[in-house]
Amino acid sequence: MNPHVQGFFDPSTFTVSYVVHDPATKKAAIIDPVLDFTPRNGRTSTQSADALLRYVDENDLTLDWLLETHAHADHLSAAHYLHEKTGAPIVIGSEITHVQGVFGALFEADDVKPDGSAFGRLVREGETLSLGDLEIGVLHTPGHTPACVTYLIGDAAFVGDTLFMPDYGTARADFPGGDAATLYRSIRKILALPPQTRIFVGHDYLPAGRTDYRWETTVADQKAGNIHAHDGISEAEFVAMRTARDKTLEAPQLILPSLQVNIRAGAMPPASPGGHVYFKLPINAI
Repeated sequence: MNPHVQGFFDPSTFTVSYVVHDPATKKAAIIDPVLDFTPRNGRTSTQSADALLRYVDENDLTLDWLLETHAHADHLSAAHYLHEKTGAPIVIGSEITHVQGVFGALFEADDVKPDGSAFGRLVREGETLSLGDLEIGVLHTPGHTPACVTYLIGDAAFVGDTLFMPDYGTARADFPGGDAATLYRSIRKILALPPQTRIFVGHDYLPAGRTDYRWETTVADQKAGNIHAHDGISEAEFVAMRTARDKTLEAPQLILPSLQVNIRAGAMPPASPGGHVYFKLPINAI
C-alpha cells in the first residue's frame, strides 16, 4: 500500500510542507512545517501550520510524527508549535548534532546542547518508524547540509532540499558542512530507487518557462531530465557546476533567524530578563 500525500505550498519561502498518511489506518505525519515570519516587523504567525492541522482534523487523521528533512536555512520550522498542539514527536537526522555545534557556537546559544536532545527522536540510515500499516524508512542524504535525510514511505520519497524539480536542478552545497561531491553521491543514492518512485521536493522556485508551481516528480523523470544531475553527469562535472553556481548565490533571506529557531527544533530562543525574545545578528560571520 502507498501513502496519500497532500502538499502545502508557502509562496513567501517557496517551501512545500506535506501531510502524508496511511489510507488504511489514517495514521499521519507532517513533513517540514513552516512557521510564518515577517522579518520587517519581527512578527510570527501560525497560519501555515494551522492549515496543516485543519487538514489533519478534517480528514480524521491521527498525527504520529513531525518529520524534519534537515535544519532549514530559508524558513522557520513550526515543529515546536505543532508538537505543543498535538504531542507528536519531532524527528530529524542524527547529524543534526553537527549543525547544532556549528550554529550554536555562532549564535552563542548556551541553551542549545549539541546532542540533538531538543528533538524527540534522531534517526539514522536504515532505521524505520511505523506509520499505521506503512513504514517510514530513512536514507542519510547529506551534501546540502550534514544532517539531511530522505524519508521513504511506500512509493514516496521526501527528499527535502537535496533535489528540486528536474527543470530547476539541485540544492546548494556551500553551507557549513555542505559538500558538492557528497551531494552528488546522495542524489545518486536517491536515483537508485525504483524508477516509479514518487519524489516530493522541499521547494519550487518557478524556473523560466514554467508558470505553475510543482513539487512531485519521479526517479525516472529526474534521471532523464534533471538539469544538474541527469544520468550521464559525472561527479566531477557536477562538482564543478555546483561549486561555480554556489559562488553566485546570496545567503537565504531568513538564514539567521531560521537557524536560531531550527537548531532548537522550532522553539524560539530563551526570553530576555525583560521578557522579550530576540534573534542575534552576527556581523560579517557567514
